[in-house]
Amino acid sequence: MTIRRLSAGLMAAALLTPGVAACTTSGDAGPTTTATPSATGSGAPAADSEAKQALLDSTKEISNGNFRFTMSGVGSTAEGQVHQPSQSAEIRVRLGEPTDDLAISLDLIHAKPDSWVKVDLKGSAATSVPGLDRLNLGKFQHLDQNRIQGDRTLGFDFDQVDPAGSAVLTQAVTEVQRTGDGNFAGTIDASKAAEAGSLDQGVITALGPEANAVPFTATTDEQGRLTELVLRMPPTGQAAGQEIKMTYSDYGSATAAQKPPADQVVEAPPELYNLFR
Repeated sequence: MTIRRLSAGLMAAALLTPGVAACTTSGDAGPTTTATPSATGSGAPAADSEAKQALLDSTKEISNGNFRFTMSGVGSTAEGQVHQPSQSAEIRVRLGEPTDDLAISLDLIHAKPDSWVKVDLKGSAATSVPGLDRLNLGKFQHLDQNRIQGDRTLGFDFDQVDPAGSAVLTQAVTEVQRTGDGNFAGTIDASKAAEAGSLDQGVITALGPEANAVPFTATTDEQGRLTELVLRMPPTGQAAGQEIKMTYSDYGSATAAQKPPADQVVEAPPELYNLFR
């Protein structure tokens, strides 16, 4: 395997979409989970305007930008916190397993107007990455904001603070009903949610008509705030189905991100930007 660069949409294209492991590692694509949620046991959930409005309302607190989150797909995870009051965020991304051809770790810190990333590439395929010795330094690399603006992997937009894009996903709900206190099930038209950070247009295209009705479940807390959203992506020709799971917690009690110590920072080399462009 020869690695020249990783797509700019790494978070979506490599973290939270079917086929990730097959594209970047030698691991399995994971189990297939394609059953459509149904509270009645007799087909897809019926449309429920009250339930859909409750889901739409559940994402409003996220837009205030003070929460912790996790995201996971097959062999990949991301976790962190967003703290809009200090204009800061931390995100830790792990792609692949230690036994895979390529395992990637990214530790990102954003403290406006600066951003830093610590990179760790492992596996037999990592030796094909140009400038590997300038990337695996064990230090944070200071990023040029002009070069990462609009980048869904290295950049962060404090006007759109949710890495997963749950508000976009809930707006694309086509079928939904309550299945219990704070519990929902239904389907999402993924073709209308390509802007969500948890989806990738290439995968939506590969799903074809099945993208129009991706099963999901959701959970809210006692205040009606979203705590979990799970998409059950159908299999494509290239990959088995999988679950994409997003969780939210600690609303209003996240803390400011801590800038890395000066002695642990270097300027990012050209190889870093080339890898993610």
